[in-house]
Amino acid sequence: MDLVHWGWNSIREEEFSIFKEQGFCVGRIVSEHKHLYKVMTIHGELHAEVSGKIRHDGLVLERRDLFPAVGDWVLVKIIEHEKKAIIHGFLSRMSKLSRKVSGNKVYEQIVAANIDFVFLLSSLNNEFNERRLERGLVVSWDSGAQPVIVLTKADLCTDMAAKVAAAQRVARGVSVHIISSITHDGIESLSRYLRTGSTIALLGSSGVGKSTLVNCLMGEQAQRVNDIRQDDDKGRHTTTHRELMILPNGGLIIDTPGMREIQLWEASDGLNQTYQDIEEIALGCYYKDCLHRDEPRCAVKDAVFRGELDSDRFESYKKMQSEFADLSLKRSGHIRAVAKERGGQYAQLLQSQYSKKKKGRRTLK
Repeated sequence: MDLVHWGWNSIREEEFSIFKEQGFCVGRIVSEHKHLYKVMTIHGELHAEVSGKIRHDGLVLERRDLFPAVGDWVLVKIIEHEKKAIIHGFLSRMSKLSRKVSGNKVYEQIVAANIDFVFLLSSLNNEFNERRLERGLVVSWDSGAQPVIVLTKADLCTDMAAKVAAAQRVARGVSVHIISSITHDGIESLSRYLRTGSTIALLGSSGVGKSTLVNCLMGEQAQRVNDIRQDDDKGRHTTTHRELMILPNGGLIIDTPGMREIQLWEASDGLNQTYQDIEEIALGCYYKDCLHRDEPRCAVKDAVFRGELDSDRFESYKKMQSEFADLSLKRSGHIRAVAKERGGQYAQLLQSQYSKKKKGRRTLK
């Protein structure tokens, strides 16, 4: 099995060299279900599970980032007579698409690792939503990958120009593509991203056409497809787990389960990138630490008043700022609770997860 087609390169080879000397084999996670994995190696696809140490550390320290995710390059020891493998660690994550798990728990869920592009899908039907696109852009920019807006179901759209213009307003500096997976219109425009070894993650709500796009690019019924509900244009869940697939003409793609609303995990870089227009206007505020609320001589509020900045976009910006601030408070509370229950050492390890950058190295010691 040639791992170059699965994204292997000279940078990975150099990092892996020290572990190769220790007798480890390397592979890429192609699917995961309840901490049971399929790993693509030079020996083909193997079933795998994590070592006892990874399982213990991940559960005791309450750090899901210690478990591998789809797209990770993992270090394995192969059990040849069982055609299985044990995962003992993984190479550096060059990017990761993350969100906070749903509910009140303060855990990171890594949706996909080592991705080059995020295809942010939005259907051109009644569920088209600028605010949801903005939220997806924040998460995509924070992943470390390049976001790409893909507007689907062009064959069903009756007000194309208005919706495309709306998408372009919120997706400043991001390419916007209009496609129909049914008629294949616009599909060719995506070929520039489908290079050998390049990895794409699909992100979008249920019913936007992620699985249909996968089938179109694969040239076969690789994913089951559900119709949208006719009463409200909202989708039904089709994909129930993440899977990395290799495309016939080059490139790799990760389909993800539909998410009605993506919970933020990291947002500082993504907010600045997505709302760059607001950040630039804010440079004109009288106070450097202006919150754009009740402060006098606020350039941002003035821009809204004059109609130069869309008020809904500004409210979306403030909402996500508030959401990220609330998340930071919850993280602090989580650390204090862990310190009280398990001691300062565990709390410091948890703090290291919250404060580390996207490109974290998770290898064996």
